[in-house]
Amino acid sequence: GTGMTFSLSSDIVFSFLGFVVFLLDIALDVWAVVSLYQEGSYISMSLLIFLLLGSSALLQVFSWIWYSDPSVTLETSIEKSVRRHGLLGLLHVFQLGVLLRFISICKLKQIDSFRRGVAGFLIYDLNMLRLMETFSESVPQLVLMIHTLIQEQDLRLVSVAKIVGCFLAIAWNMTFYHRSMRKFIPEASKMGWLSSVVYFLWNLLLIVPRVVSLALFASALPCYVAVHFLCLWILLTLWAWWQNTDFMDSKGGEWLYRATVGLIWYFSWFNVAQGGTKLRSGVYHLFMGLDMTLLLVLWWCMQCVESARQNPPPLSPYVLLGAVPALYIVGILLKLVYYSKCHPKQASVEIRKAESPRAMSESLVMQHGVIHKRMRDMAIHFYH
Repeated sequence: GTGMTFSLSSDIVFSFLGFVVFLLDIALDVWAVVSLYQEGSYISMSLLIFLLLGSSALLQVFSWIWYSDPSVTLETSIEKSVRRHGLLGLLHVFQLGVLLRFISICKLKQIDSFRRGVAGFLIYDLNMLRLMETFSESVPQLVLMIHTLIQEQDLRLVSVAKIVGCFLAIAWNMTFYHRSMRKFIPEASKMGWLSSVVYFLWNLLLIVPRVVSLALFASALPCYVAVHFLCLWILLTLWAWWQNTDFMDSKGGEWLYRATVGLIWYFSWFNVAQGGTKLRSGVYHLFMGLDMTLLLVLWWCMQCVESARQNPPPLSPYVLLGAVPALYIVGILLKLVYYSKCHPKQASVEIRKAESPRAMSESLVMQHGVIHKRMRDMAIHFYH
């Protein structure tokens, strides 16, 4: 119908704008690496390059695995051409798999109405990849850039630009991911832009205190940040395994997904299983709140030592000790408001009615787009 066509067209437009943000982020990354090299900040430069390459490799692996899914039969002409010439794997080796997805989505506006149904499928996978990029690149970069500002106590243009760019990427990716979930619920329950804004705000208010506490901890005890991350990441990955996630089609792919979930959980909550969501979310926020408090206390102790050496910090530790936890509490309260007032109820009942792509009629594809296991399960988790 006209409404569905408009929805797909708007999704394609937003995907194109997301591509612009993607290119802007790459430009800022290159600028930051060059600037750090010119300033002789080789450790920060090396960490930044590690984050960029590690995140890109992670996205390419997921993209290649999903392209290899035998149940996916609808492709754009570009994807068919790439696959026919045996270039699919090579493009991912050269870190161009995500770019291929962006181009494929933009190409969808030129195809017939039935094949437009694949738009939802391609956009969803792209949004998942961008969400993973948010927590494997943008958020860690925020920690690194804020840590650099704390250490050097100098507002350099490149650092400020990267921080703004990271916030822009986080805002866009999380909001668009939230918007992409709208296609799985009845029209009467569609989430408006206010819902998306509140969703972004409570996530931001929970992510910022986490980022700041990690940056402060890194500025005081830099050698222990890696130990802290590895210990929590392993614990969180095992927690994802304990929840019996079933997102990927292979055991190896599932463990990669669980490891990625552990990385996301290191910074923010992300529901991956049905049942007991409120309990798991409560346990997670309590644990992260205690961990954040521990990091701040350790940083404060080191600040006391520095003050005793007649080297007072530029900002009172007591201000941050109060402001950071306060933001976290406000974020939790806003999250409760979102789920109470802005989140659709009983949406998972509608989602479970969706069938596999092969069993779908043409009318169902035109109405909902191509729905496969990953999309269905993640939507159920999102609305549960």
